[in-house]
Amino acid sequence: MKRLLDILSSSIVLLVLLPVWLVIALLIAMESKGGVFYKQVRVGKDNKDFFLYKFRTMRVGSDKKGLLTVGERDSRITRVGYFLRKYKIDEFPQLLNVIKGDMSIVGPRPEVRKYVDLYTPEQMKVLSVRPGLTDLASIKYVHENEVLAASDNPEQTYIDEVMPAKLDLNLQYIATQSLMGDIRLIFNTFLAILK
Repeated sequence: MKRLLDILSSSIVLLVLLPVWLVIALLIAMESKGGVFYKQVRVGKDNKDFFLYKFRTMRVGSDKKGLLTVGERDSRITRVGYFLRKYKIDEFPQLLNVIKGDMSIVGPRPEVRKYVDLYTPEQMKVLSVRPGLTDLASIKYVHENEVLAASDNPEQTYIDEVMPAKLDLNLQYIATQSLMGDIRLIFNTFLAILK
């Protein structure tokens, strides 16, 4: 049932937002050189890698300077990119990942291999379900970039504090997931973005 809802809802949203996608693509292309989309290897269900899609919000090659972004002081992000990130619009192409079956609408956010390699055996349980566009951790840490920007060592803060807290929330979701719970999470995600 969840998979069917994922496919139907993603397809409808993709069709409705197609004109918006075209405008976003034009704005990205006008501001900086490079493709409109950015793809990155993430770790999905059963510990398998897949390509996650986003609208490109950084200058080409910026990911070679580090995987974490740190709020407004991150000079790699374009002006259009700041806007897309602020309202989570850069995540829209992940609807393609949902249709492909790499992801679900609701589920633990997929992580890069570098950080998954640091998971404890208990934390690895988050890989027992499809990763999602949103989860409990996405709502609680909607301003994660600002938290990391306030740190003297953003990557260590992420590894020691943010990542374990997010994984605890993901494990909580897995233990209690339900269709009504997913609907509440989707609604609360929109509220968090609007705030």
